[in-house]
Amino acid sequence: MRPSPLTAFGLAILVLSPPRLPAQQPVTRAQAVAAALARGARAALGRADTAAARGVVRAARAFPNPSLSSTYTKDVPQYHAAVDLPLDLPWLRGARIGAAESARDAARYGFAFERAAIRFDVETTYTHALAAARHAELSRRTALDADSLLRLAGLRREVGDVSELDVRLAAVNAGQLENVAADDSLAALGTLLALQLQMGLAGDEPAIVLADSLAAPVGGEPLEHPALLPIAAAEASLRSAERSLAFAQRSRFAPSLQVGFDTRDPTSPTPNRALPMIGVSLPLPLFNWSGGEVLQATAARDRASAQLDLTRRETTAEVARARRDLAAARARLGRAAGLVESANRVAAMSLQAYSEGAVALASVLEAQRNAREIVARYIDDLATADAAARTLRLLTAGPDEP
Repeated sequence: MRPSPLTAFGLAILVLSPPRLPAQQPVTRAQAVAAALARGARAALGRADTAAARGVVRAARAFPNPSLSSTYTKDVPQYHAAVDLPLDLPWLRGARIGAAESARDAARYGFAFERAAIRFDVETTYTHALAAARHAELSRRTALDADSLLRLAGLRREVGDVSELDVRLAAVNAGQLENVAADDSLAALGTLLALQLQMGLAGDEPAIVLADSLAAPVGGEPLEHPALLPIAAAEASLRSAERSLAFAQRSRFAPSLQVGFDTRDPTSPTPNRALPMIGVSLPLPLFNWSGGEVLQATAARDRASAQLDLTRRETTAEVARARRDLAAARARLGRAAGLVESANRVAAMSLQAYSEGAVALASVLEAQRNAREIVARYIDDLATADAAARTLRLLTAGPDEP
């Protein structure tokens, strides 16, 4: 009896898909990202933050409301009415609106980076799920081949070609590979359920099946956007802090205009005549010079400046490291493809030689183990290269990207 060919260790396993249940729906990578952005909690929190920032800008643009006061005195005139209108001077209004608009820009850039991070997390999890499914398929095929090898050893023992040692060794190998296949199947299921949770689906049982395939990243490196999102957000935060400091310093003197009238003078020939009144009120900073507010705004500005410098250096370093990782992953992937082909040929040749009695069983098991490890490493290299390309895309994303 001849066992099945050892093509299970070849590149063909990378295009195989796990069995699909009738209730499972095919989901592409783009559909998974769209679902996470539409139903995910992180995206909802980001939308709430940007809405709150827009509300702050709207409140900053609003003019202060006037206040109406009405009094009665025994002195004449007895009735007094006045409207107090705070003067929203240009140097106060401009600083207040500028701080709010810069904070809104920082929230918008932060939400754009959060969306990019959500896309990166979902796409990376999708890649890990594909790799885990391929590992499970590889383990299942190798377990089947190990069972075929066990039957071959049993047939050769019956005809007296090998001893009981070969049968026992093949049985141990088949049992170990069956356990590995079970563990890889559970790992693939866990990764798939983790992807469902990111998409906003239930994570108790599989409801989707992966429609895309695991492949090497194509195309060159993404172009670096002139305004990287983390740096743009830090710059907007610094502008907001500077405007807030200016507003805190200028708001010590916020005058208001008073307009009103007095009436009801019984001693006058026209007791009900309205007597106009106009005046200006100025705050007297005798006890509070807004020192605490100015100190807080100064500390916030200094912190934002330090954060901007740190963000620039860290982002530049992360982009450079991502480019190096991507170049190394692509080079390793190219070498691994050749190793897979060679290892498959060696495993197939050793199995053929064992069936003809030319080599010992230990040589076959060693060749199969090497082929299995090389193919598994090739799957991991595919996932690593894909993750490196998506990491670089995340770090170089711009605010205008979808």
